Amino acid sequence: MRAQTQKTHFTTPDEIERKWYVVDVQGKTLGRVASEIAQLLRGKHKPSFVPNLDTGDFVVVVNCEKIHVTGRRLDQKLYYRYSGYPGGLYNRTLREMLERTPERVIRFAVKGMLPKGPLGRQMLRKLKVYTGPDHPHEAQKPEVLEL
Repeated sequence: MRAQTQKTHFTTPDEIERKWYVVDVQGKTLGRVASEIAQLLRGKHKPSFVPNLDTGDFVVVVNCEKIHVTGRRLDQKLYYRYSGYPGGLYNRTLREMLERTPERVIRFAVKGMLPKGPLGRQMLRKLKVYTGPDHPHEAQKPEVLEL
């Protein structure tokens, strides 16, 4: 009698099933929400997760302007951008970013938690961030996800 050997299953790109989730971040802490969203985008919640493929789901974030941050981060956390010219380094506080472009705050937080390179950029494309409770993705029938 021969011993049975187990076969290792490798997920292929055509086997990946993508779902849509809606996350309402009103009153939620920025970093905690961003780490949960990053796990959904990577697909780490699925048994078919492999680190070299994008197995994650689409995530729609609503009410991003009502995110909560702890401590004095609103005035101490800085976001930088550089024009490429001498003296062209600009910075904004988290408070200014939430007033002007609150979508970028969520996007930057999640981007820092994803892999760097082409795979991370592909995962970040599945993140949709909107101010207010409305979004244009009702046709995909997204599930409401409580974090």
